[in-house]
Amino acid sequence: MNQTNPGRLDPNGRVMMISGANRGIGAAIAHRLRLEGYHLSLAARRPDDIPEALGDDCMHHPFDALDPESPRIWADATAARFGRIDGLVNNAGTAAAFGFEDGDEADLDRMLEVNVKAPYRLIRAALPHLRVSGSGRIVTITSLAGMRFKRGSPGYAISKFAAMGLSSAARSLLWEDGIRVTAVGPGPVNTDVVAMVLAMPNNASVAAVPINAVYEPLP
Repeated sequence: MNQTNPGRLDPNGRVMMISGANRGIGAAIAHRLRLEGYHLSLAARRPDDIPEALGDDCMHHPFDALDPESPRIWADATAARFGRIDGLVNNAGTAAAFGFEDGDEADLDRMLEVNVKAPYRLIRAALPHLRVSGSGRIVTITSLAGMRFKRGSPGYAISKFAAMGLSSAARSLLWEDGIRVTAVGPGPVNTDVVAMVLAMPNNASVAAVPINAVYEPLP
């Protein structure tokens, strides 16, 4: 427990894996978690694109969400480098136009592979280490599109609703292992939310956090 803030886990020494860490939301989360004091294992399709400014104790590794073996290889490399894995941020994702009257099913398959199956494979690869941690954390960056459909690509919404189901199932089934699972559904993104749920103690848990700058009804 964090001695300066007994309501939070101490980030020092804890190792977080973040997919899609080369830009956008993933890069912002990585920057914030580094400021908190976490060790980071950062992955992207082209790891050379990950910013170097986060320090020598940040590991960069290739990760291809379309490759079924890539999650295991990355998790094994992370454990070999740091000796532990305490958390996983499933951030990598993709979007494409896919509707009821138009669209290529190959695009839907790709969204399901990247937005649902890749996070599942990453959870599975990291799970033995998260169990050993006793306070493992999983955050999946979903979308408001996975909590209600308003506009845009129905296929994208389908994949993000499925990602919400993945997060809900993991939250229930991994609870007794001390693993806490949260889905963060952005519109506008506040990286403080991710840092907050990663640091919550085991007696606190947030299932899902929708983030929006305007009012709208949600189910």
